[in-house]
Amino acid sequence: MFSVGLVSAALALAPFVNAAAPQWGQCGGIGWTGDTTCVSGSVCTAQNAYYSQCLPSASVPSSTTAAPSPPPPTTAPSSPTTTAAPPPSSTGFVKVSGQKFVLNGETFPLVGANSYWVGLMGFSTAQMNQAFSDIAKTGATTVRTWGFNDVTTANGDYYQLWQNGKATVNTGATGLQNFDNVIAAAKANGIRLIVALTNNWSDYGGMDVYVNQIANSPNHDLFYTNANVIAAYKSYIKTFVSRYVNEPTILGWELANEPRCSGSTGTSTGTCTTQTITKWASDISAYIKSIDSNHLVAIGDEGFFNEPGNPSYPYQGGEGIDFNANLNISTIDFGTAHLYPISWGQTSDPTGWGSQWIADHATSQKAANKPVILEEFGVTDGQAATYTAWYNSVISSGLTGDLIWQAGSHLSTGSTPDDGYAIYPDDPVYPIEAAHFAAVKARG
Repeated sequence: MFSVGLVSAALALAPFVNAAAPQWGQCGGIGWTGDTTCVSGSVCTAQNAYYSQCLPSASVPSSTTAAPSPPPPTTAPSSPTTTAAPPPSSTGFVKVSGQKFVLNGETFPLVGANSYWVGLMGFSTAQMNQAFSDIAKTGATTVRTWGFNDVTTANGDYYQLWQNGKATVNTGATGLQNFDNVIAAAKANGIRLIVALTNNWSDYGGMDVYVNQIANSPNHDLFYTNANVIAAYKSYIKTFVSRYVNEPTILGWELANEPRCSGSTGTSTGTCTTQTITKWASDISAYIKSIDSNHLVAIGDEGFFNEPGNPSYPYQGGEGIDFNANLNISTIDFGTAHLYPISWGQTSDPTGWGSQWIADHATSQKAANKPVILEEFGVTDGQAATYTAWYNSVISSGLTGDLIWQAGSHLSTGSTPDDGYAIYPDDPVYPIEAAHFAAVKARG
């Protein structure tokens, strides 16, 4: 997300009302109040007590009949039960083949959500498991999370402590041992992780802490060019990445969340260009590959294009990102794009603009013959309609995959963070996610 906390409250949403549920849509389950019939050519099929789905008739065994919503249990369980077998422990590393992700020789459908908070807010292992379980119930395969928290005072969960210009990695119970628990919870729920290693923004420290501590400067872009800053970041990468070289639950590393020439300080040297960040991305990605050949590497950028003079802000290259140049870096395995049209000034038709954004990145995907994912996206108004349109655009364009911003869970201690975008299991967007994830899996 461009900056956590910019939106403070979620808006109430209304579910779609249709004559019949669409193929891959939800059609029943405990608590379901929507359509229970399916469009022609599909059959309402129970997946578990809480979720029935309209599956293509050809994919449903002949002995299966349309499944009405099952009756509620006589006693309320503490958490939803499912008839599905527990997910297997992660084995094998996810790789790329052309425009697809593959695992053990089969297509790996990359779909899921962002959960930046799972390892940063003092959650117990049981709460981490619930969070990943809530995501996994949509059919998600992948979660993106933060592998950073740079602080100047030791407090809570953090990964790196800065004092007097020097950093110490926290390998204890509130540091990397806590991230070990994140990995274990993801593995227990059949989820792979994409891990960003620093932040363009001030949330959880990020690039400006390095620059302030080492260069004593507010100029954000020194993160990409100052030799001492680069050395410090590589030192952190070496410690963090080396710990998990042989862990297949990690799908890939990201160089940063949303790198740009400027950050939260709003100041830079004025010399940062697209070439600056492309050179940095080439250097850092090659460094990660030199210590970890098992995992994929991406930049984690917003997917801005470099078309000077284009009237659309995300296309004109002014933030220092050249998506096509970066996608062609040999040590970058897949591309990323984010989608926040309202925040980017695209207010006249944000849904339609977003669909074109998806299509344009699919075009780049095909040209580079590498996977590209829509790894963050969000609106705070009309989410159900907009996300349905964008999910349809992912399918029709052939974009490789997507991760919604962001997942939410109702824990015993309260709900996980909501910046206005969070989708909880009782949100009407939740079954829309599940339907889309099934559709991505069905296309192979």
